[in-house]
Amino acid sequence: MKGVIITAISVLSVATQVQALEMTPLVDAQWLDAHQEEPSLVILDVRSSIDNGGDEASFREAHIPGSRYTSYTDDGWRESRDSVAGLMPEVGALEALIGGLGISNESDVVIVPAGTGPTDFGSAARVYWTLKVLGHDDVSILNGGFAGWQQQGYDVASGNTDAFDPVNFEASLREHLVASTEEVEAAREAQAQLVDARPSDYFAGDTKSPAARVAGTIPGARSLPHQSHLNVQNGAYYLDVDGLQSRINDADLDSRERTIAFCNTGHWAATDWFVLSEIEEFDNIAMYDGSMAAWTISDSRPVQLAREGIKQVRELLN
Repeated sequence: MKGVIITAISVLSVATQVQALEMTPLVDAQWLDAHQEEPSLVILDVRSSIDNGGDEASFREAHIPGSRYTSYTDDGWRESRDSVAGLMPEVGALEALIGGLGISNESDVVIVPAGTGPTDFGSAARVYWTLKVLGHDDVSILNGGFAGWQQQGYDVASGNTDAFDPVNFEASLREHLVASTEEVEAAREAQAQLVDARPSDYFAGDTKSPAARVAGTIPGARSLPHQSHLNVQNGAYYLDVDGLQSRINDADLDSRERTIAFCNTGHWAATDWFVLSEIEEFDNIAMYDGSMAAWTISDSRPVQLAREGIKQVRELLN
């Protein structure tokens, strides 16, 4: 009887330990190293050519032990539709992609960017946002990415990784996290907070992305450049959490107001969405995945340039 009691206590202790895996939006290398052997944990490396982050060959050469690879740029995390780049794919396609990576609804996912630049961080933030939109809460980003992991001296593996079986992943769509063009138009009328994550030269209209038909920003938007959130330390890029509130204050943002982040194609905006929603816990925030690529498709929508004020897209194309 005593042995049975001890066994029961041991089982309860193990169950408690499994339940004690608390996922915060941003984890560091020390946390990940301590939790690598958790059976529910999936370490998802999303490196790509963005900021010279690498590819699958780079992953095979060096990666976090036990991690799995998916290319952010090539595996279907974003798609083009109706001449608009960077849109979130259909739910069924994403369910197949995520389940094919061995991620189930019970998985704890840590997303690993390359850690090689501020735009690269947006890759992890966009995958994180996608999982959240699909109803998956147990997800984090490794601060510093693989570059930070390597730079801090943690173990690195090479070669092919262990095989894993595809599993079933069922989405529970959170539509309030995705802003459509119509919702952005309504938000402008309601004077909601539109947050432009692009660098200041794009915001002013001095630089134009090939994805947008014209330069400029959505009238009334506030500027919160995505790259301002990242600092380089010993060759790896880390999120600057300490200075975040100051940047939010400079942009005159209120965490209680409806907020929509955008950029050119919903990539840089993912970083702004992440820091505002997941770090600063804004109450009501979405991301406009169509961003300026979708906004400028219509000739009738207004665009604001720092030097010329508000104009219609058709005026700027003439």
